Amino acid sequence: MTIDSLELFAAEDSFQILLGSRVLLSHDPHRPAFFAGSGRPDVHSDRGHFSFSDELAWKGPLSVVRQSGLSVEFGRSGGTETILTMTLDRMAIRLECTDPEVNRFWIDFEASEREYVWGCGEQMSYLNLRGRKFPLWCGEPGVGRDPHGIPASAFNPARIGDYWTTYYPQPTFLSSHRYALHADTRAYAEFDFTSDDQHRLHFWDVPARLEIFAAADLSGLVSQLSDRFGRQPQLPEWAISGSIIGLKDGENSFARLQRIIDVGAKVSALWCEDWAGIRQTSFGRRLFWDWKADQTRYPDLADKIAGLADQGIRFLGYANPYLAADGELFGEAAAGGHFVLNPDGDAPYLVDFGEFECGLIDLTSSAARDWFAARILRREMLDLGMAGWMADFGEYLPVDARLSDRSDPMLTHNEWPVLWAMTNAAAGDALFFMRSGHSEVGGFCPLLWAGDQSVDFSRHDGIGTAICAALSAGLVGNAYHHSDIGGYTSLDGRTRSPELLMRWSELAAFTPVMRTHEGNRPEDNLQIDSSPAILTHFAWMSQVHSGLSPYVRHLCEEAERTGLPLQRPVFMHYESDPNTFDLQWHYLYGRDLLVAPVIEEFADRWPVYLPAGDIWVHIWTNQTFEGGQWIDIDAPLGNPPVFYRKGSSFSATFQAIAKTRTYQ
Repeated sequence: MTIDSLELFAAEDSFQILLGSRVLLSHDPHRPAFFAGSGRPDVHSDRGHFSFSDELAWKGPLSVVRQSGLSVEFGRSGGTETILTMTLDRMAIRLECTDPEVNRFWIDFEASEREYVWGCGEQMSYLNLRGRKFPLWCGEPGVGRDPHGIPASAFNPARIGDYWTTYYPQPTFLSSHRYALHADTRAYAEFDFTSDDQHRLHFWDVPARLEIFAAADLSGLVSQLSDRFGRQPQLPEWAISGSIIGLKDGENSFARLQRIIDVGAKVSALWCEDWAGIRQTSFGRRLFWDWKADQTRYPDLADKIAGLADQGIRFLGYANPYLAADGELFGEAAAGGHFVLNPDGDAPYLVDFGEFECGLIDLTSSAARDWFAARILRREMLDLGMAGWMADFGEYLPVDARLSDRSDPMLTHNEWPVLWAMTNAAAGDALFFMRSGHSEVGGFCPLLWAGDQSVDFSRHDGIGTAICAALSAGLVGNAYHHSDIGGYTSLDGRTRSPELLMRWSELAAFTPVMRTHEGNRPEDNLQIDSSPAILTHFAWMSQVHSGLSPYVRHLCEEAERTGLPLQRPVFMHYESDPNTFDLQWHYLYGRDLLVAPVIEEFADRWPVYLPAGDIWVHIWTNQTFEGGQWIDIDAPLGNPPVFYRKGSSFSATFQAIAKTRTYQ
C-alpha cells in the first residue's frame, strides 16, 4: 500500500502526526515535540576547520494556540500569541515562523529501540547513526579523528576532527521503518539519535518544511531520495573501463605513465593535478592556485594531451574556487568584482592557507560563476583538451564574509558546495569529481570522491572510511563514489606501506572509478610504480576493474533509471536478514556482487557474512557457500574477498575475471 499523505489526529492541546499506522510525531503539554529559542552563535574557523558555541537567550517548549484542519498554531508556553504555524501538505510538514526573535528550532520525532537510522550525508565513521549526535556543517573532517590513530598532539588542536566531521553533511535520515525525513534548510543543524524513544532535530533557523518519504522497501526509499536531490548521468565508458593514474611529476609524468602501461595496467586517463604548477610548503607539495598551464613544468601540454588522446587516454586536471593572490588571474577576477569580500566589504577576502593567501570566487554571484566557468574551466582547461578535473574544496566559506547576494554566510555556508558544483557543471561536457556537498549537489556533480583519508589502516581516518563514505552518500542519492588509492594525508611520519597500497587498489577495483593519488608528500610515500611488486599488483587489479566494465555499465544504466547507487549497504537488498543491518565494512556492488575489502593490516584471512536467501560463489576459487552465515575466507594480496550471486546473468563476466588472472 502506497502512503501519499500524512495524517493529523488532534485533541484540544495535543496532536499526533501519523505515517500510515506509525506515529511519526506526538505533541502534548507533558511531552512537547516542538521547541523554539533564540541564540547567538560564536563560530571560529581555521582553514576549513570550524568550532561552534551558541549563547542561548531563551529556549522553551511551544504550546498549541489553535488548530484548524491540517494546521496547528503554536505560541510560547503559556502564551496566546501565534509565533509558529505548522501545516501538513501531503508528505511535508510546512513551518512558518512569524516571530523575528526565533532563530533556533527543535523538533522531536518518535523512535523505537531497535530502529536503525542512516544518512546525514557522507559520514566517514559510522553507517548506523543510532546512539550518536551528528552536527551537520560542511568543513574539513580533520585528522586525528581516531583516538587510536595519529595522536592528536601531533596537530594544531583547531584542525583535529571527530567522528561526525564531514565534507558533505545533509539534513536527511533514513529509518529502518522504511521512511526518510529531509529538512529543507541550509542552516547549521544537529541530528541527535542518542535517545531510545526520540530523534531530536535541532536547527539554527526554522526550516521551511520537513519532507517525509515512504516506500515498501529501502531500495524504493533510496530511489525517491535520488529523485528529490538530483540524479547523475551515466559515467562515460572510459571512466569505468580503465584506471585513472594520478601523477604530479611534471613532464616526467608522461614517461612514468608509459611504464605503468607497459606492465599491463589498464589505463584510461592521466590525472595531473600539478598542471598549473606547484608550491612547496611545510604541509607538503601544494599546487599553485592560478588555473593556467605551467609551461615550465608542462611544456607543450596541449600537444601532449593530443598525443594521449591518440592512444585513447584522457587527461584530467585540477581546480578549486580560489585564486592565489600572487597569481596572474587574481587581478582579473578582482577587477571583475568576482571575489567574496572582507567583513568591511571594501576588498577581496584573503584566506590564509598558511604560507600563501587566496581570494575566493563569490559563488552567490551568477556573473562570477559564469566568469569562472568560461574563463578558467572552458578556456584554460577544456580548450586545452582536458576531459575533466578534480573540483576541490567547497567547504571553506568564512562566516564573516560579505556576499554579492547579501545572504547571511551562516545560512549560505552549507549551500556553498552546491553552488560550486553548479559552476563546474556549467563549463560543459566534462567528468569532474568533488568531495564536498549538501542537499541537491547530486543534481550537478557527476562523481564524488571521499576526500583526504590518512595513509593508513586506522579506524576513523584510514582506508575503511572510504567504504562508509560511499555507502552513506549513496543512501541520500549519490550513485557514484570513489577514493584516493593509498590515501592522501601523510603527517607525523606516517607513510604508506606496500600492503596499504595493494589493499586500497583491491578496494578501488570494485568501485565505479579507480584512481590513484600521490598524496600530499609524494617523495616520502610509496607510489604504485615504486616497486615491481606493487606495480604488478596494481596492474592486475586494474585488469579486474576493466573486466567488470560490462557489469558496471549495467549498474550505471540502472542508476540513471532508478537512482540506486553502485555501492550499496547489504541490507538494501536483504532487509529480511537482520544480520545485514550491522555490516558497515561489507557492501553490495550492484545486486550481484558482495565485496568485503580487507581493511586491517597483516590479514590474509577475512571474515565475511553472506546474506541469507542466496547461494554465493567465491569469485577466485568458484567455491559455493550457502547464505545466512559467517565464513572465514583466504584473502591473500590480489584476491580480495568478493562473491557473486549464483545464477546472476553476469556470472560469465565474473568467471572470466578469475580465469584471466595474471597476478600470483
